[in-house]
Amino acid sequence: MVKLLKAVNNTIGGKPIGAAAEDKWIGTRSKQAILRKALRAALRVFNVVGLLALVLIFAMPFIWMLSTSLKTLPETMIFPPEWIPSNPVWQNYADAWNTGPFLNYFINSIVIAVGILILQMLTIIPASYAFARYKFKGSNFLFGIVMVTLMIPAQLIFLPVYLELSAFKLLNTHLGLILPFASSAFGIFLLRQAFMQISDELLEAARLDQAAEWKIIVKIMVPMVKPVLVTFALFSFIAHWNDYFWPLVMTTNETARTLPLGIAKIREVEGVATWNVLMAGNLILVAPILVVFFLSQRQIIKAFVYNGVK
Repeated sequence: MVKLLKAVNNTIGGKPIGAAAEDKWIGTRSKQAILRKALRAALRVFNVVGLLALVLIFAMPFIWMLSTSLKTLPETMIFPPEWIPSNPVWQNYADAWNTGPFLNYFINSIVIAVGILILQMLTIIPASYAFARYKFKGSNFLFGIVMVTLMIPAQLIFLPVYLELSAFKLLNTHLGLILPFASSAFGIFLLRQAFMQISDELLEAARLDQAAEWKIIVKIMVPMVKPVLVTFALFSFIAHWNDYFWPLVMTTNETARTLPLGIAKIREVEGVATWNVLMAGNLILVAPILVVFFLSQRQIIKAFVYNGVK
């Protein structure tokens, strides 16, 4: 009888108390798992919507520029604006190109941007390697001076640089537009940090194999930081391709002027701002940058992954 009473007392609804508690616990865990899955799904949707919103925000100016470049002048004045032109006007691109010697501007921009990039690579790679791998007296002080130059705006020193280049008769020349940017403090800092992540054992092994320092730089260091190097090259190319201030200061005729100055000539026709032609010219200016970016985007992603892992 006692055993029977204990059995009755230890049951609820025909199940043992332990089994009932276990069923309740399993049900709670199932609800929690379903809730977690729902939260993860909602978070993914939120992330996708947020990313799409950011893409739209950043793409809107470019879409507006593309739309305006294919409109007639009266269509650019319509409010609210029409995003899709009724009849695309491709002649705007020809008008922008024929506003001045655009082919000459285009060639000058390529020569200057690529020339600056080549000189910067030749200077920042050995400089950053020296700062990263050689500890000599005053190295930190010299590196500090390099970093200080990042805080000096170009407008502050353009006059003495202009006078110096003028004394060497380098006005209205490609060389006068390239030499002031022969090195880059930002590039030295970026590459120095990348070089410092490479293990000393790798370099010591190369030196034991009697590899010269220039071979270590060219065959070991540079390939290992290639994504960082490509990222800097892209930043440098974009900055000097879009540079307006320095070519404006250093040039007084069309022989050495660059594309941004040519775009600035497309201002007004008969007192009315020709926005359609101006936007067509801006698309001509942006097109090479887009091509360079799409060609190098894989290396840029690798650079971010490289820095994240390190």
